Amino acid sequence: MCSFQFVFGQSQDSTQVYKKRVLETTEVDFLSSYYTQDGDNAAVSGGIGTEELTDVTATFIVSIPLNDDDILTIDAGVSAYTSASSSNVGPFDGDGPADAFVASSGASKGDVWTNITGSYSHSSDDRNDIWSAKLSISTEYDYFSIGVGGSYTKLFNEKNTEISINGNVYIDTWNALYPTELRPFQEGGEGLNSSLFNQNTITGNPNYNPNFTIFDNEGRNSYALGFGFSQILSKNLQGSIALDLVMQDGLLSTPFQRVYFSDIEDSFIDNFHLADDIERLPDSRFKIALGGRLNYYIDEAFVLRMFYRYYTDDWGIKSHTASVEIPIKVSDKFTLYPSYRFYNQTAADYFNVYEGHVSTDEFYTSDYDLSKYNANQFSFGASYTDIFTKFHIWKLGLKSIDLKYTYYDRNNSLNSSIITTGFKFVID
Repeated sequence: MCSFQFVFGQSQDSTQVYKKRVLETTEVDFLSSYYTQDGDNAAVSGGIGTEELTDVTATFIVSIPLNDDDILTIDAGVSAYTSASSSNVGPFDGDGPADAFVASSGASKGDVWTNITGSYSHSSDDRNDIWSAKLSISTEYDYFSIGVGGSYTKLFNEKNTEISINGNVYIDTWNALYPTELRPFQEGGEGLNSSLFNQNTITGNPNYNPNFTIFDNEGRNSYALGFGFSQILSKNLQGSIALDLVMQDGLLSTPFQRVYFSDIEDSFIDNFHLADDIERLPDSRFKIALGGRLNYYIDEAFVLRMFYRYYTDDWGIKSHTASVEIPIKVSDKFTLYPSYRFYNQTAADYFNVYEGHVSTDEFYTSDYDLSKYNANQFSFGASYTDIFTKFHIWKLGLKSIDLKYTYYDRNNSLNSSIITTGFKFVID
């Protein structure tokens, strides 16, 4: 901040304050990604079956300076996926035999997720206080979500120290979809007299009769509170810590994920094991995550970024995450980003493998996201930055380009790859 004072004779002093705008001009970000995965532990088919999935996303982010201090940001995204596992919500809907390891051609094999978020931020004249608020809406074929949130950041000690607090609330509503073979056994259903069983032959136990009830409550609420502290420790070292608390209540089970019991005789149509029930989990969950970062400036070419987080919840999961990234500045405009991330977790109290549960259990799931596993993630990215935006497309000046590839591998058969790209433009 600069201050200039002019005095004219005996008149009262007048002060005019000059300050740098928080955002000089409107910026437009275009982000996209292509994701693919495979594995053999699909939760839709009770912990067995293909997890093959592809997903393509596109996101536009427009940041608009309203004045020197205020910024309005609009974030709109769409994600289209095709999933072999979700196609088996209705494995008998498509053509050909039903098999957990083969994708069905039914309607549930793909869907589109859309989201729009609007956020507003205000900075004080000295740029030491920042307030923000946001509103988001997301929708998919089986759920609708609305979220509100806000944050406050305070900088002091000549901006060497920063503290922050943020809060978010999400109100979700499911449009619960259940496995095809269980639907006839809900209250008032036709049971074995339904068209599904008239058109297909049950092998194994022909007296298929699951004790199935649908969920009464299809709502889910999530409340998140986060605290942050950042400190410049020396001219080369910066550290930060963050604490996040999340409370969820409502329908926390996924209605179309099957479970099989070891004490009930198996029934099949083709090669597909008919569900004994669906995933049943508690209607509340409390999560705690505590993490820290250290960034060390080695020299003009190298920076070392380290991160660690510990997580625990009241479902019995405990996890550790550690990562390291070493940005390498190869020129004024080009930077390379190699990184590595390690993750491990314990299993949830309610997890068991395919046919590992018994029918007298109160809660049960065979979703391997809740199992015990280790995971390794390797990434390599490259960034191009031109602060002078010499390259133009119409009235858009290109400010930066980012490209990143990530490979992820779990020790329970799941692996995935994702390619992400990002383009940042400024409007002249």
